[in-house]
Amino acid sequence: MSSPLLLGLDIGTGSSKAVLAEPSGTVVAVARQPHRTSYPRPGWAEHDVEAVWWSDFKALCARLVTESRRSRIAAICVSGIGPCLAPCDAELRALRPAILYGVDSRASVEIEEIERRLGREEIFRRGGSVLSSQALGPKLLWLREHEPEVWARCAGWYMASSYVVARLTGEYVLDHHSASQCDPFYDLQARGWAEDWAAELIPGVPLPRLVWPTDVVGEVGAEAAAECGLAVGTPVLGGTVDALAEAFSVGVRRPGDAMLMYGSTTFFIAVADAPVTDPGLWATEGVEPAVRCLAAGTATAGSLIDWVADLTGEPVAELLAAAATVPAAADGLLMLPYLAGERTPIFDPDARGVLAGLTLSHGRGHLARAAIEAIAFGIRHLFEEVRAADARVDRLVAVGGGLADRLWPQIVSDVTGLSQLVPKEAVGAAYGDALLAAIGVGLVDSAADWAEIDDRIDPRPASRDLYDDRYALFRELYVNTAAVNRRLSGR
Repeated sequence: MSSPLLLGLDIGTGSSKAVLAEPSGTVVAVARQPHRTSYPRPGWAEHDVEAVWWSDFKALCARLVTESRRSRIAAICVSGIGPCLAPCDAELRALRPAILYGVDSRASVEIEEIERRLGREEIFRRGGSVLSSQALGPKLLWLREHEPEVWARCAGWYMASSYVVARLTGEYVLDHHSASQCDPFYDLQARGWAEDWAAELIPGVPLPRLVWPTDVVGEVGAEAAAECGLAVGTPVLGGTVDALAEAFSVGVRRPGDAMLMYGSTTFFIAVADAPVTDPGLWATEGVEPAVRCLAAGTATAGSLIDWVADLTGEPVAELLAAAATVPAAADGLLMLPYLAGERTPIFDPDARGVLAGLTLSHGRGHLARAAIEAIAFGIRHLFEEVRAADARVDRLVAVGGGLADRLWPQIVSDVTGLSQLVPKEAVGAAYGDALLAAIGVGLVDSAADWAEIDDRIDPRPASRDLYDDRYALFRELYVNTAAVNRRLSGR
């Protein structure tokens, strides 16, 4: 008899990915669907909900859900970028393009307004995080104030994962982890919506029902089944944000475990058994009620490397090869990586990229090396904040597409002095979704772990003193250019 299958699907910034896996963790099939992110104005980042989120789901199902597999799919779980904001009408039609996570910094004025009305310290006390471009709350207020005609028709708001869940099941839900990034409208102490603040600032639109990622929230309906080639009645899980699903996929589930994700941005998650808060980081819920998370993320990473590749006309692989020939500290070239502002720990939407020390002797390899080192310096800054919060990091697992070439993660270890574990299975968040689905329908135990570590990246001591010096200059360079960049950004 054929084994049941779990369908996991993740909607990313630049592509979506789906996995079919057996309850043992064996991967049966994988598919990827590229898409584009729209940047209609400086500081804005958007997705077309129908053309990206739902179309990607249908396209990936068409490639993986064959006639022989359809009846074997025991459950579906979806993750996606977040926190995002997709307002929809009562028929689940998108009323505007989805406003993306922290790379979209349009709501800076709304952050100031909310802090003025609710109090910065009270927001931090109740939600565990300060407001930043990552928080969804200010974007909800931005929508209400800047697009009142959309707000008037809005019957619900969705993230990438919850939108697909709604299309499949008709259920209006959001998982606790995603909701805990909707500051200031989630109360981390009460583990539920801050309904009083929501009623004051964003009245008229109902809040989604809160669920946990492994909860079965509904079944695939007839209309969605016909569109996607799925079986009617297939159980659908609550799902979650992509970074949490990816952490789950590599066994980052216990207090002291941490994950560093190398993608278009970098994202860090540390698991704790109690709330850990720091004003330079994000405190969030975990996958399960027994754990909490401390999270951090940069605004650029792989996207910065791609930008250098586009600028120089070099394929990324060739650019990284050129960077590998350049010595540590890039022959005196130092970069600030803030081409899209910055999220943690400086929370500065007006931060901008800077190249310092540029000379006629520098070439494309130097530029690439300086970009990678700038990303690594930003990650070191994150880890210093994590240590200041007294958060445990006993075991750091590296994941993401940036591991395809080891130069980038090796430089991160060299700069931070931290060792990184590399898992054997590198499918990503969709693989974590499949495991969540297996747990949710009882095909595996709730403590099941599909992860297997088969490599380790250790810091090389030879460049440590040099990187310590350059890191100090990196921090100084931001402080000394912040006012200029704020004026250049129009603030």
